[in-house]
Amino acid sequence: MSKQLGGFKLEVMEGEFTDSQIIVMLGENGTGKTTFIRMLAGAFPREEGVDSGMPEFNVSYKPQGNDSKRECTVRQLLHDKIRDAYTHPQFVSDVIRPLQIEPLLDQVVKTLSGGEKQRVAITLCLGKPADIYLIDEPSAHLDSEQRITASKVIKRFILHAKKTAFIVEHDFIMATYLADRVIVYEGQPAVKCIAHSPQSLLSGMNLFLS
Repeated sequence: MSKQLGGFKLEVMEGEFTDSQIIVMLGENGTGKTTFIRMLAGAFPREEGVDSGMPEFNVSYKPQGNDSKRECTVRQLLHDKIRDAYTHPQFVSDVIRPLQIEPLLDQVVKTLSGGEKQRVAITLCLGKPADIYLIDEPSAHLDSEQRITASKVIKRFILHAKKTAFIVEHDFIMATYLADRVIVYEGQPAVKCIAHSPQSLLSGMNLFLS
């Protein structure tokens, strides 16, 4: 696939993925990682008469920014968005408890700290039934301990639910822990870049680091 956004062009090489797999996107800023996730999420309007090459996926998307100004409590938000999941015993033990969502339930969403909003956003994303989970920067605003916990929660959920996740992550340790395979982005940031096919963690990391 390819996408032109103003003066920026992203070329995406064809590749494959399977269920129970996490694919982490690696590349410097401006290489099109978020653009690619948004393409998968169907965020761009379809141009008439143009085949984007983009199949329709049932996705759950956690965007990069997370400045929710909602006046409701966390409990109301979870009830509205993921009613079935947030009371399900398995989801509670695998996601809600380790991400320490229970102490936040009666707090108003807009009063939460950045890290608290991030944990709620990850919970909302994983709580929505989908085939593919698109998670942009899950480590943002989390301290090192919370990053490890969030990584474990995401990895366990994707494995057990037999789903696929595409994750943009700049924290190198978190990216390495999460990734079953990686997509490396190369090129001239904000001008023209290429997203390689998903490859093994070892070869992908070596390409990225080189």
